[in-house]
Amino acid sequence: MGKGHLAIIGGTGLTQLKDLEISRREVMHTPYGEPSGPLTFGLYHGHEVVFLPRHGARHTIPPHQVNYRANIWALKNAGIETVIAVAAVGGITERMGPGVIAIPDQIIDYTWSRFHTFFEGDDLRSVTHVDMTYPYSDVIRQTLIAASRELGLNAVEQGTYAATQGPRLETAAEINRLERDGCDVVGMTGMPETALARELELKYACCAVVANWGAGRSEDLITMDEISRNLESGMARVKQLLAAVIGRL
Repeated sequence: MGKGHLAIIGGTGLTQLKDLEISRREVMHTPYGEPSGPLTFGLYHGHEVVFLPRHGARHTIPPHQVNYRANIWALKNAGIETVIAVAAVGGITERMGPGVIAIPDQIIDYTWSRFHTFFEGDDLRSVTHVDMTYPYSDVIRQTLIAASRELGLNAVEQGTYAATQGPRLETAAEINRLERDGCDVVGMTGMPETALARELELKYACCAVVANWGAGRSEDLITMDEISRNLESGMARVKQLLAAVIGRL
């Protein structure tokens, strides 16, 4: 696969692309260990893509144990330049109700203890600082937004993603804090994935599906049944969006 092709990183609720006409699977070995699974190459609605499930093919890798460096390095090594990262999130602010598709433009990192950079080790020749003022590719974001409008998906077109450590869900007080910090949705996989993509100069954007209200944002407790129901309907619309977007990228 040549440069310029698109990769889709699937999150919770998107462990496979059912309409992907698979041409091959490739097991990648990286300097950072094993990725979440083989890279799956194929045609998706007539366009070449690479698919990688972030949590593994059977959703067995928790957020804090995903090998983000291996995943991003493997995609770069395969000649990928553009990445759409699909993620399930919790809603914090009023507009981010369950089932909503969100295309965030900012992110705040609350994670800890994760391997979060490629720029470390004894073989570094210089100190490198990567600009993260605008963490997501605006070209990819605007393409997602335009396709969403045409499809009538009513996506929320900007917002701040709070990346928390997991795997536990947050307390109600933590969600209140995140809102005070300016966050709109909360997830567990946005960092260091976003920063690592920037370090390797990948054009990267996030397409998030709100699976549930954050803790304390509704009277009901958060259940996996609720999350599964919202993800099923939300991911069906994400697949529509992906099909419309890939030809433009």
